[in-house]
Amino acid sequence: MTAFENVGPAAGIAKGTVLRVEVSGVEVALVHADDDNFYAVRDECSHASVALSEGEVDGCTLECWLHGSRFDLRTGEPSGPPAIDPVAVYPVEIRDGDIYVSTNPSNGVEP
Repeated sequence: MTAFENVGPAAGIAKGTVLRVEVSGVEVALVHADDDNFYAVRDECSHASVALSEGEVDGCTLECWLHGSRFDLRTGEPSGPPAIDPVAVYPVEIRDGDIYVSTNPSNGVEP
C-alpha cells in the first residue's frame, strides 16, 4: 500500500502556481495546473539539476527556468531538448480539502 503524506490545504495554492514541498525527505514540486488538477513531480530538472518549482506552469506542463525544458505534469516526460529524461511523477489525492502526496512514483522513474 502506498503511503500518502498531508502537505496542506488545496485552497492555499492558486491555479497556475507551483509550490516546493518536502514529502518523506523528497523535494517535490506541487502544481495546481490550469486544468484545475494538482500534480506532483520531483523538484529537480533531469537536465540541469535545478529546482523545477522555480519554473512556470503552462497548461499541464512545468517549464524549467534555466534552459526552458518543459515537463508534462501527467507523465514526467520532457517535450523536447535540452532535457531528454523524464522526472518522477507522484500520486496526488485531495481528501477533505487537503492535498496528500505519495513519493512512490506513478511513472516508474526513481528520484
